[in-house]
Amino acid sequence: CDLPPYSCSAKRFILHVYIYIYKLLRCLFSFFSRFVQACHSSRNVTCSIEQVLPIFIVTMRFAGVLFVTALCVIVSFADIASEDGVLVITKDNFEQAVKDHPYILIEFYAPWCGHCKALAPEYVKAAKALEENNSNVKLGKVDATIESQLAEDNGVRGYPTLKFYRNGVAIDYTGGRQADEIVAWLMKKTGPPAKELSTVDDSKALIDANEVVVVGFFKDLESADAKVFMDVANSIDEQVFGVTSDEKVFDEYKATDGSVILFKTFDEGQSVYENEISVEKLKEFIAVHSLPLVVDFSQQTAQKIFGGEIKSHLLAFISKEDGHYDKYVEGIKTSAKKYRGQILFVTVNIDESDHERILEFFGMKKEDVPAMRIIKLEQDMAKYKPENPELSEENILEFVTAFFEDRLKRHLLTEDLPEDWDAKPVKVLVGTNFYEVAFDKSKNVLVEFYAPWCGHCKQLVPIYDKLGEKYESDETVVIAKMDATANELDTINIKSFPTIILYKKETNEAVEYNGERTLEGLSKFIDSDGVYGQAAEEVQEEDEDDDVPRKDEL
Repeated sequence: CDLPPYSCSAKRFILHVYIYIYKLLRCLFSFFSRFVQACHSSRNVTCSIEQVLPIFIVTMRFAGVLFVTALCVIVSFADIASEDGVLVITKDNFEQAVKDHPYILIEFYAPWCGHCKALAPEYVKAAKALEENNSNVKLGKVDATIESQLAEDNGVRGYPTLKFYRNGVAIDYTGGRQADEIVAWLMKKTGPPAKELSTVDDSKALIDANEVVVVGFFKDLESADAKVFMDVANSIDEQVFGVTSDEKVFDEYKATDGSVILFKTFDEGQSVYENEISVEKLKEFIAVHSLPLVVDFSQQTAQKIFGGEIKSHLLAFISKEDGHYDKYVEGIKTSAKKYRGQILFVTVNIDESDHERILEFFGMKKEDVPAMRIIKLEQDMAKYKPENPELSEENILEFVTAFFEDRLKRHLLTEDLPEDWDAKPVKVLVGTNFYEVAFDKSKNVLVEFYAPWCGHCKQLVPIYDKLGEKYESDETVVIAKMDATANELDTINIKSFPTIILYKKETNEAVEYNGERTLEGLSKFIDSDGVYGQAAEEVQEEDEDDDVPRKDEL
């Protein structure tokens, strides 16, 4: 049982009271029935059926009302079903769940969603961890494909969406997707920014229970440095913080006054902060040292990788089944130690089917592995390819050093030009023939930049083919398309799919189309030299959910 307003025993008591009342009324009914029978069978008993009958009717009506009321009360207090410690929320019990639990995190998910499937076991772990710690925070989940109206009412636009309800007021969940990160975020939202550690046992319990724990050692918890530490703890939801002034705890970890130690279950086990305590420097230290030297890419770590402060990443593509990880990881760590905090080192296991799109994003195939690439997120996802493809310790170090010394040229993807690229009404463009065709000043050239996996692009295919047929005989118009996931241009950055651009004759001015994707609309756009279709930009953004490549999916 888990309903705060009433304990299990209280609910049983209410039920038993109504049962006893009902039994009492049944006894009264039985008594009156026998009394009436006696009236009929005995001439010595004086009674009036007219006097007794109203009592029967009132008695039974009262009994019925009490019984129905008892059922309603019990149903209203029924426990919300749970699966592995996670409450199963529906439209019928949502308000009850939010009302009965002052702190509840609710996940809106879809059964077919890959990210939801990856989150599920971590979510269960978090629920169990909270229960084991006797926390008053609960976790719940809503199948948004069934409870679509409930999801819409709560502003759900993607999966998974997690919302934290604090005394009925919802805020967006902004933490990570691993169990310890979920628990840490919830503890921050419901308790002090840093847990005070009064004993060695307290500190050991906190450190043992979490993957990463940041502990501040201050003899005076009201000192300026201690206050800076608490400000940092208050601003970071993803990590667990502890603070202590106890001498025995100091001795246990060989800490001095003002020390900050980041304890972790990986790499060297702990990192000691050695600079002057300031908000900016301490936050940077925590961001860098709370990640492993080499991060294994997964749906659970994607948010840490792409949402972190380090925007340059070296990706080592390996096959764990072929033993690449054990063979190369130590060599990767050599460069990772030297450039820690400047570039993030990530391994991508190509044996995972979910990672095939990452290979495609870099224009690679499985037979290219083992291999490495560098990507710079701040520079329009710029990619860099090493001259020597071998994943050796020396090559990795040379590759990263050349990157920081600006000796690398940006690597642009391009497909081979098909022999029949201009055989059909819709011409096929790749990186090598794009500028020659699109920038032909004698023609208006309409180019669709698409992605093979994009649903909107697939829907556009028959319309775009008809458009090509319509203008096939017009020597001043070219209808073309380019796979923007396999071909990159140094002057054009495609941010969503499909993107349709008209390159105007004579000036080569690029005009993006934002109207309806219909044969009529696209025709008007071409015939008006790119004037038609521009006013609908805001409506287009609201009405169309274009396929935007997300950094955590690549």
